This record gives sequence, structure tokens and C-alpha cells, in this order.
Amino acid sequence: MTQEEHLIIMDETAIRRALTRIAHEIVEKNKGIDDCVIVGIRTRGIYLARRIAERIKDIEGKPIPVSELDITRYRDDRQVGADVEVAASLGEAWDPAFAVKDKKVILFDDVLYTGRTIRAAMDAIMDCGRPQSIQLAVLVDRGHRELPIRPDFVGKNVPTSKQEQIEVALTDIDGVDQVTIINHRGQA
Repeated sequence: MTQEEHLIIMDETAIRRALTRIAHEIVEKNKGIDDCVIVGIRTRGIYLARRIAERIKDIEGKPIPVSELDITRYRDDRQVGADVEVAASLGEAWDPAFAVKDKKVILFDDVLYTGRTIRAAMDAIMDCGRPQSIQLAVLVDRGHRELPIRPDFVGKNVPTSKQEQIEVALTDIDGVDQVTIINHRGQA
């Protein structure tokens, strides 16, 4: 029998503050937002990317392009024969005119764990054109990397065990903004 222990590690206020800080860091690192685009990984990464874009617009007084990325086709754990069209894998919201060539792409995801999702996202982006750079922003970095991938912008570092899970809930789809750590403990 297993028992789960849930602990909220970020509430709505903590998430808002983390995203505001990340927005300022993005603007500072890139000396503004010229030639910058934000790409949010489906599902929760796109909602976070849109929130970051709103904050950057407030800071800079001008919008930054945002697009959604579905990495299903690029995952290394997908089933053989589950190939889909490239256009579909880039998401319904992906605008073919949304060029990444020679742009500074800020890739946004909710949780960074092994790095495999980010590797798949970078492959998808490279299929759309060669960006000037790809920077990684995540709400939570939980460690346990299997690939040499490191975020440029982090909302919160949360060292975890492999028995723990990080769950991000956003009002856009879950009705609440919070990050929870779930500890799966075995019990005899």
C-alpha cells in the first residue's frame, strides 16, 4: 500500500512573484526584447509563457511574440508508428509565419526534470529554423538531469527524490495557481 503526502511549495503569490522576476531577468539578459520570441511547451508551459509575455509588455511597453509548441512527435519515448505531421506537432497555435530564424528563443516549461522534454523541444525549434540562441525558462527545476541541460531562468529550485513528484496547477486549466510536491511513500 502506498501513501501520498502533498505539500504546497508555491501558492498564487509565489508563482506571480517568480514569473515577474523571470520577466525582469529575461529583459535584462537580452538588453530588451528586440529579436526575442517566447515559445511555451504544451500544456502548462504555454500558459506560463503568456503570463511572462504580459509582464514583459508591462516592463518594456511593447509586446513580445509568443507561440505554443507540442513536442509529441519529438519525444524519445513515443510509440513507433505514432508519427504525425510536423505542422500538427508544432501545435494548432503555431503560426507558420512565427519565424525563429535568427531570433533569441526563450523556451518556457513548467517543470524541468530529466531534460528530455527540453531536448525534444529544441529539436522541434531547430526544424523551424536556426535561432540565434535558445534560452530556457522554467517555473520549477527539480534536478535529476539525464541530459546536460541547464535553465537560464528559474522560478524555484526544488531538490527532490525520485519518489517525489512536482505538480503544477494553473488557473487557466486547473482552477488554481499552485505548485505541489507529492511524496509517494510505500507502506507495509
